[in-house]
Amino acid sequence: MVIPMQGFLDELSWRGLLHQTTSESLPAYLSTPGRVGYAGFDPTADSLTVGNYVPMKLLAHWQRAGHRPVVLMGGGTGLIGDPSGKSAERQLLDEEAVRHNVSRQREIFARVIDFAAAGDRVATVVDNGDWLRGLGYIEVLRDVGKHFSVNQMIMRDSVRTRLEGREQGISYTEFSYMILQAYDFLHLHRSMGCTVQLGGADQWGNIVSGIDLVRRAAQGDAYGITNPLVTKSDGGKFGKSEKGAVWLTADRTSPFRFHQFWLNTADADVGRFLRWFTFLPRERVEELDRAAAERPQERQAQRVLADQMTELFHGPTERANAEAAGRALFSGEVASLDARTVGEIAEDLPSTVLEPGELGGEGLPLVELLPRTSLAASKREARDFLQAGAVMVNGAKAAADARLTPRDLLHGSVALLRRGKKQWHAVRAG
Repeated sequence: MVIPMQGFLDELSWRGLLHQTTSESLPAYLSTPGRVGYAGFDPTADSLTVGNYVPMKLLAHWQRAGHRPVVLMGGGTGLIGDPSGKSAERQLLDEEAVRHNVSRQREIFARVIDFAAAGDRVATVVDNGDWLRGLGYIEVLRDVGKHFSVNQMIMRDSVRTRLEGREQGISYTEFSYMILQAYDFLHLHRSMGCTVQLGGADQWGNIVSGIDLVRRAAQGDAYGITNPLVTKSDGGKFGKSEKGAVWLTADRTSPFRFHQFWLNTADADVGRFLRWFTFLPRERVEELDRAAAERPQERQAQRVLADQMTELFHGPTERANAEAAGRALFSGEVASLDARTVGEIAEDLPSTVLEPGELGGEGLPLVELLPRTSLAASKREARDFLQAGAVMVNGAKAAADARLTPRDLLHGSVALLRRGKKQWHAVRAG
């Protein structure tokens, strides 16, 4: 569905995705279809995290509103590193690593942006390494650097916070990053007629620098739009799970774990996350808001959020598999799950690894095993839990004198133990 062209900023606004714009004339400017806008992506890894998704989604809304999205891959700037939001100098990547990361990241954008669209909405992927690598040092100083004021550069948040830190500082390399990013805007303006840059609020200084360079060097009009930085209501950092960053590709974050990340969204966050991350229409989001307020125990909003996001990045089959695994965890019926799903679940749980041959033929008494897990603090506590029938092995209630045997290892590798309704622990064969 294409949003009416004049509604792009309105769409961002109701979703809470509009933080700042650089001109009051922008709404009128966007009333003409086919405007070219870009967002940049830093190739510091061979995937992108859920935190990188928001500017990608801005480009998708941009396209749905009748404009041309440009995905800018940082094959050149990635060799330098953006100091924005960083408290210390980045570890520089070599050219081979950056090229590898760029090639891998390209595959992700097609999940969100329609590269089959034509006409005013045609989407493009470019790599700034294609033009930055060809620039000469003298050329940059004469034709680009002369348009920058050092006084203004050191006032940018990304620089000032590093300069004020006693032990941080900033190298000339990272200090020069904003010049390269500004040149990207100038190059895209000249080569593609690009007039708008989209990005996170932490990119405001870099965006303004690019707009200023376009006006000075090309006498052209340029605009900037930023989204607010993604935050959680409890102040915790968004995009992190107990296992680390949540990635957009299955080789780094499994579809099951990805689904669980969204499913575990706090009630205080789920309304905002539905607006920020899904493409659900306003009426559906507000309907889910009401369901979350009236029947929070059903967690309908969280389920819809998890399903929408998992299907977007991993497809309907993986979404269905992740749902099935989640239901199995909730019900305890995990014995029928396939080997990959069992492995993904086990990766997400506290675990104990047994010594090779420790199970032997007769197995290991659960009363001795449980204190080695997160399910019991002592042998006495383990005995009480077992006698009360509170312990399950692969979904089946364990007897008071039960033993864990090789036959209990699902797919020959792991047993899933549960105490009560929610406390799970994986036991792996050595």
